[in-house]
Amino acid sequence: MAEGKVVVIGAGPGGYVAAIRAAQLGLKTALVEKENVGGVCLNWGCIPTKVLLRNAEVVSLFRRARDFGVTVEGLSYDFSQAFKRSRRVANRLVKGVEFLLKKNGVEVIRGEGRLAAVDTVVIQPEGRELKADHVIVATGSRPKSLPGMVVDGERVITSRQALALTEVPQSLIIIGAGAIGVEFASIYRPYGCQVTLVEMLPQVLPLEDAEIAKVLARSLTKQGIRVMTGTRVEGVEVEGAGVEVRVSSEKGEETLQSERALVAIGRAPNSENLGLEALVVAIERGFIQVNRRMETNVAGIYAIGDVVGPPLLAHKAMVEGVVAAEAIAGVDTDGVDYTSVPRGTYCRPQVASIGLTEAQAREQGNEVEVGRFPFRASGRALAGGDYEGLVKLVVDGRYGEILGAHIIGPEATEIIHEIALAKSAELTPSEIAATIHAHPTLSETVGEAALDVEGKAIHVYRPSQAGSPAI
Repeated sequence: MAEGKVVVIGAGPGGYVAAIRAAQLGLKTALVEKENVGGVCLNWGCIPTKVLLRNAEVVSLFRRARDFGVTVEGLSYDFSQAFKRSRRVANRLVKGVEFLLKKNGVEVIRGEGRLAAVDTVVIQPEGRELKADHVIVATGSRPKSLPGMVVDGERVITSRQALALTEVPQSLIIIGAGAIGVEFASIYRPYGCQVTLVEMLPQVLPLEDAEIAKVLARSLTKQGIRVMTGTRVEGVEVEGAGVEVRVSSEKGEETLQSERALVAIGRAPNSENLGLEALVVAIERGFIQVNRRMETNVAGIYAIGDVVGPPLLAHKAMVEGVVAAEAIAGVDTDGVDYTSVPRGTYCRPQVASIGLTEAQAREQGNEVEVGRFPFRASGRALAGGDYEGLVKLVVDGRYGEILGAHIIGPEATEIIHEIALAKSAELTPSEIAATIHAHPTLSETVGEAALDVEGKAIHVYRPSQAGSPAI
């Protein structure tokens, strides 16, 4: 086992997990963070958005209470209370992480860390120097902006400013229909906000399976959200009490107006001003280059999380943090299997996936078989009054290998993990189908989709497996 001090720069999901694991392995560990532990995810990302999404879900349920035989008169809501709840939850989790760091003997140092040498981290603004045998860079990422666009934090905002709003905008243009964009659309629309989603690429959630994206776009439109795909933003101007967004598509040019514009076009790595260039650490397009053990090309320097590249997900960063800590401690590690990292988008309906899309699987030359099962054929989904969407399995027809899985519907982000486990264990759809699923549950849809791969689904009728229509 390696000895010496480890300094982790950045206390986001990857950084604090790396620090805790290093300490568990007997390494003297310091964690440098300029703001709160937990990073963007816990403080201004994953967690507060999920709180606001839950509040929005409650509002939506009240709006359709009559479907459940409940009459609600004089419905009112206070978004400022939703905001306060999001801060309470985030702060509670911050305290929990601080407790874990303390109990594991990790020294937490406030400030900005910068590498002055391979073995020296300088803490700004005080100028304190930390000597380290190993450094883990976990500085995360920040919201991207379009060239020439001025994000003023008032009318033109990023997700960070959006999460600080205490009132719902009357109207909002969201630039980018990736995970961040569609989640904020699902937060604000139930409160009556007029939401427009503008996406340059041909589909919402551009990284997801095309069939799933089509179902989501249809659902968002049904909810009253204007969805504009294949549409490029040409300019954004603050005009009076609102904004004007100039867009163009094959239909021509148009000027959209709203109270605010939210820029949600992705995130950029925080690899600048860390002293990496002077140490000749390899960086491409802003992302720090690492091997399977999360080591850079410079001995003693490791990097994890968003700063090393996609997928920019908290749980991916956590796993990388464990790999880096164990590599430093001399523990044998296989690294991260990036094909088995699940993805979740918490819009309404939820979207979750793992592995290859159907198109990607075919492009790679696989003999593809697809199994599908609609939630509208699920007794549990019907009982809950939430049955939009489907489960889709993408399978190699020769060997039965699960190449990918895609879910849109109720609790998709929870259901995906059965398939993630099956994929990691190299199970086939036949073995999933042979697993007895409790009835009635949403997870039954996975078992039925597995049966459908071989045309054996019980609770849905398919005249022919070949060329099955999208659900």
